[in-house]
Amino acid sequence: MWHRFLTGGCDGRREETMIQVKNLTKRYGSHLAVDGITFNLEPGQILGFLGPNGAGKSTTIRILTCYMPATSGEARVAGHDVFTESMEVRRNIGYLPESTPLYPEMRASEYLTFRAKLHGMGPAQRAKRAAAVADRCNLHDFINRPIGQLSKGMKQRVGLAAALISDPKLLILDEPTIGLDPTQIRETRKLIRELGEHHTIMLSSHILHEVEQVCTDVIIIAAGRIVASGTPDALRNRISVGSKLIAEIRGPTEDVRTGVGKIAGVEKVEVQSVDGWQRLSVDADGKRDVREDIFKLVGQRGWSLREMRREVASLEDYFVKITAEQRTASS
Repeated sequence: MWHRFLTGGCDGRREETMIQVKNLTKRYGSHLAVDGITFNLEPGQILGFLGPNGAGKSTTIRILTCYMPATSGEARVAGHDVFTESMEVRRNIGYLPESTPLYPEMRASEYLTFRAKLHGMGPAQRAKRAAAVADRCNLHDFINRPIGQLSKGMKQRVGLAAALISDPKLLILDEPTIGLDPTQIRETRKLIRELGEHHTIMLSSHILHEVEQVCTDVIIIAAGRIVASGTPDALRNRISVGSKLIAEIRGPTEDVRTGVGKIAGVEKVEVQSVDGWQRLSVDADGKRDVREDIFKLVGQRGWSLREMRREVASLEDYFVKITAEQRTASS
């Protein structure tokens, strides 16, 4: 039996958890696409739903948006059951699928008005909402062009505007920047961050940098299972338990290698000589910060130090590590 998860809003109201998923499973014959996943999405979050191709991301999204039934499990959106209250769920969702469904012969303005009509809006309200989302997605220069004549990036913006037409509580975006050029990707990311100020967002992607740039929280799914979750910083820190330092020291190569290698907590030292400077890559066990010891060693030996910094792990490092572990466990 579901109970309602509530969180305090910034104005003192109590808001319901936007997405609740419990033991959700989807089979295609003998293939298990989604394997008993459980997670929540709270109001105001931008959730990155991350995984390699074929991990189960799009299948999960299609279930949450009522395009596909699950094999078993439970899911609610804005308090409504996706299996028994699909119309109520759809009223609360703005959905941008990976392949944006547009009518190329329609003008962008006509398409947005058409989508507003599907939501039951009257003529005045349709015009008002179409103008508002066109402004929000910066479509004014293209609003009267046939959609078939627009670039991939502009079509994506039309699709996003259509997803916003009903001013939904929740936006679900499936690979929103796929196929865009670098400038369009940057503009789309900026727009998603701005939309996150007013909407809860679930963003599916396999682009690690995109998730780091945009999302407040991350779920990593592999082979249909959730293998990690948390903020981008928290996930990066999990792989940074052992520290890696980069340093540049002027001194005899072997003396520098041996001296740094003897410092307590240092596990490995790699040295590359460049113009009389020794460029060190130092792996430490993470139990203590060895930077002060390296600095003292340099002073005691009369060497010169021109750089020392901790190398921070990326979300990509963690993603590669955790998905590789999942593949090994599954084989």
